[in-house]
Amino acid sequence: MVAAPVLIAAGATATTLLGGWVAHHVGDRRHLVLGLTAGLMLGIVGFDLLPEALETNETEAFGVPVPLLLFIGGFHVLHIMERCVAIHRAHEEEYGPHSHPFSPPHHHDHAASGPVHGLGIAAAGALVGHSFLDGFAIGAATQTGGTTGTVVAIAVISHDFADGFNTFTITQLYGHDRRRGVALVAADAAAPLAGASVTLAFTISEHILSIFLGFFAGFLLYLATSDILPEAHSPHPTRATLLFTIAGVAFTWLVIGLAS
Repeated sequence: MVAAPVLIAAGATATTLLGGWVAHHVGDRRHLVLGLTAGLMLGIVGFDLLPEALETNETEAFGVPVPLLLFIGGFHVLHIMERCVAIHRAHEEEYGPHSHPFSPPHHHDHAASGPVHGLGIAAAGALVGHSFLDGFAIGAATQTGGTTGTVVAIAVISHDFADGFNTFTITQLYGHDRRRGVALVAADAAAPLAGASVTLAFTISEHILSIFLGFFAGFLLYLATSDILPEAHSPHPTRATLLFTIAGVAFTWLVIGLAS
């Protein structure tokens, strides 16, 4: 019998593949999905992950709860990781003469550059590693019981659509052919299953779990505010996108309220 975390991670695999498919075939109206995704993630961070982490771990370090320190740490770790592989080097393009890895490839002329060609692999590889952590988070949150496992699953499954979309788009932007883009999307889709499977081998203590939840909350906040929301609003700064974000927050509140 397949364990619950692996079954849930299979949902993340499906949305990752869907995101890759949309990037290849559609490429438009994704702003509504991304806006909803960001709202779900913001609600999960504020309404469930941080309260759960603070409730189960009251340890302080120099006057600050340890889960909150890890929350800030998680935010900055992902920020540093993405800067190192230049995933975000192109967000500035919307405000100046730079390049945006999430914009259509024909706006750029990086394909012939060897170093930039390798950068596409590095950037996509970072997304694959992030997806592995998503799967691990599903398995860890499932061990807590209650609503945390449910809301983490919602967060991961919904935002992995953006992961699949971005993995394919990045590889195309930096000069890789369609076959390599599809292969990297497949790796990104398999990563949550691998991460969830790892957690089946051991039980995570409540103390360690609270620290991880705080750390993962920082990850989600960074993804929602620095990655997904800018991408949702840059091509289509519409009221509908904002309404979908608010709807995502409200839906998370509803799920947690009904489950508690």
